[in-house]
Amino acid sequence: MISLSQLSPKKRAFLTGTLLLTGTGFACRVLGFFYRIFLSRTIGAEGLGIYNMVHPIFGICFALCAGSIQTALSQHIASHVARGRSIFRTGMIISMTMSFVLAFLICRHAELLASAVLMEPRCTPYLPIIGISVPFAAFHACINGYYYGMQKSHVPAFSQVAEQVIRMAAVFFIASSWIHSGRAITVMLAAYGHLIGEAASALFTLFCLYLFPPQKGTIAAGLFAPGTTAPLMALALPLMGNRLILNLLSSAEAIWIPSRLQMSGLKNDQAFAVYGVLTGMALPFILFPSAITNSLAVLLLPSVAKDQAEGRKGSIAASISLSLRYSLYMGILCIGIFTLFGEELGYGVFRNPDAGRFIRILAWLCPFLYLATTMGSILNGLGQTRTTFLQNTFCLLLRIGFVLFGIPIFGILAYLWGMLASELLLALLHLWSLKKRITFPWNAWEMIIKPAVFLILAIGIHYFTIGLFPVSEKLPLFVETSIQILFLCFCYGGLLLIFHFAKKGADQLARCLKHSVEKSR
Repeated sequence: MISLSQLSPKKRAFLTGTLLLTGTGFACRVLGFFYRIFLSRTIGAEGLGIYNMVHPIFGICFALCAGSIQTALSQHIASHVARGRSIFRTGMIISMTMSFVLAFLICRHAELLASAVLMEPRCTPYLPIIGISVPFAAFHACINGYYYGMQKSHVPAFSQVAEQVIRMAAVFFIASSWIHSGRAITVMLAAYGHLIGEAASALFTLFCLYLFPPQKGTIAAGLFAPGTTAPLMALALPLMGNRLILNLLSSAEAIWIPSRLQMSGLKNDQAFAVYGVLTGMALPFILFPSAITNSLAVLLLPSVAKDQAEGRKGSIAASISLSLRYSLYMGILCIGIFTLFGEELGYGVFRNPDAGRFIRILAWLCPFLYLATTMGSILNGLGQTRTTFLQNTFCLLLRIGFVLFGIPIFGILAYLWGMLASELLLALLHLWSLKKRITFPWNAWEMIIKPAVFLILAIGIHYFTIGLFPVSEKLPLFVETSIQILFLCFCYGGLLLIFHFAKKGADQLARCLKHSVEKSR
């Protein structure tokens, strides 16, 4: 087995960065689950639905002033490391200027946005708080883009943990104070938590920027650096337009779901409760393992951009093949986990049977969701942002079609079917686009059939073993389910490792025999 020290500096940085982001990502997901459990039991499913209705406004602002700039910074700095500090300063000034304008507009027109755009007047008091959080989000997004471009992921990784820990501590403290003072706990608690989390992440990254700068030199020196604005915005503007349109479509989808649920026969509070269960309870479980693929995606973009700038197509092909294989390995495992234990997870964590039912249906989403994430990032790294935009838009329109025409007839199940269809199509389109540009190795046995067979064997081992050594009935349902999931993962991972080393040994033996035969001749 190759040790970490034997890898090239580039591969070592990529691997350690992925492991670091994955570890902190999982930590944040675990903390986030406790946070969501707390919110679901304080503001309820309907409150979660109303809170999630506010996020489209934040998503649109983030796409305009933060997300696109962060990605452009990461990609441009990775290709021009020597000018990284100047590029970062330029991106920061542009991003912060836009964020303050957007924050002002949200605070000034909160009532109009709630009634005319979100079509839910109850969102009005929460929009100014969301607006104030936009500059903080833009600030730490730019710093993270700087670190990602320099392929130094430690600060962005730990900023996620700092954000989650401080948000949770602050929300628990606020909730406790409100309870003691006799004040009712409302959705305002979640809105304050969002603002505190963004502010905490901004302060943490600022602190790290001055203590552990990715490059030597003074960050604050000068304003726009000559020659950096045009190329940076040439990357950012297409991303900005793409993300804006995608966020507008996603926002329309989020706004239409409750109203279409009411058309299916649900009352207003029931519609928001179902929406809250789906977005605040079921989807976080499905997205939990994506901490790995998200980490890969974040680091793949600058890595692939650098490989392309240096003309290393072989390295890009290897990145595609590796990402494809492990996305499928993980996605197939998650199908088994969520179909077997979805109901137990939904009820054991949120005390809601609908959450478990949604988890089981959405389990089949996992391989395609994880594939689309990593393959889309590679396409962006290759500069194919227009391709990813068009494909994402088409698949999102397909999902909106299910919302508009399916939900009034079939209820929320139509939206779940739409998610499955759109993610399957998106993953296939991304793979097709990559195959046209880069020739990469593909083996259906290695990537699909083998992990599927090993999953079936792991499930068999699990059921055989659980019959011999039943889990104590005294344990809480969630703890009992977690133990069974960990055992299933252990069996699945063990089978993959055994097969890997057995194949490696067989290959070495074949080479030795071939060498012996040639020598004897």
